[in-house]
Amino acid sequence: MNAGFGSWLLDMSLGASALGGMLGMASSIFIVLAATTFGSALLYSISGFGFAVLAAPLFLLFLDPARAIQLIIIISTVLSIVVLRGLLPAIAPWLLLRLALGSLVGLPLGLIAFRYADPILVRAAAGTIIFGFAILMAVSRHRSGQPGQGKHWTAFAMSPGLDLAAGAVSGFAGALVGQPGPPVLIYLLLAGAAARTVRATLLAFFALSYGVTLASHAATIGIPTPTWLAAAILIPFAFLGGLAGRPIGDRLGAEAFAVLAIALLAVAGAYTLGAAAAAFATA
Repeated sequence: MNAGFGSWLLDMSLGASALGGMLGMASSIFIVLAATTFGSALLYSISGFGFAVLAAPLFLLFLDPARAIQLIIIISTVLSIVVLRGLLPAIAPWLLLRLALGSLVGLPLGLIAFRYADPILVRAAAGTIIFGFAILMAVSRHRSGQPGQGKHWTAFAMSPGLDLAAGAVSGFAGALVGQPGPPVLIYLLLAGAAARTVRATLLAFFALSYGVTLASHAATIGIPTPTWLAAAILIPFAFLGGLAGRPIGDRLGAEAFAVLAIALLAVAGAYTLGAAAAAFATA
């Protein structure tokens, strides 16, 4: 990786005004972004959830929040559509419809918050979502034995009203921090939905939600051409990660990966919250 190419990517991602004094870091930042994209897609392929949840912490540490979130939305849209293939028969259509309608309610509020929110608050929101997701998964796993199976314990029964509410929270989170998945996944896990239904419905919802969020960003806020180009460069790393994750997922037991995923999410969420707190203290 030469410094010139790294500088070019950094210029695209951060903007020329943010480049001064950082040319020496360009190659290392590109490597971090590419590795983060690859690793997040790999874990997403193994587990079936959370490209944005896993990628957001490091993207937010190295990039301007607006550019980081838009990059995550673009990459996640493409990845979700690709992974959805083969799971269409398992989708619960009415559940998907209610989640999507709720998401349309929360999306405009998220876009308003994205336009006017303080970058530090955006980082704090991302960290809170990730860390809360890890805690609730750990609680669900402890009480029900298997994450998402709901064999011994569920927090509540699913209902059309709760479906809409979960979708609304997801739409808000998707527009604000590029992470529509955790609210819906937490809802389905705590409600004890069947694992295959959870996976198929989530992936279909991700494809719809990210697609609508991407179109909304492009139409209302605007996505700079350099951000599209940076996404085009990083998407192949996402594809490679997805392909590499398939054989690993076949060998890694569900129990081992559950512990690994919860630990990674907890560390990532805590680190992002810590970075936001440090930025707030020095602001």
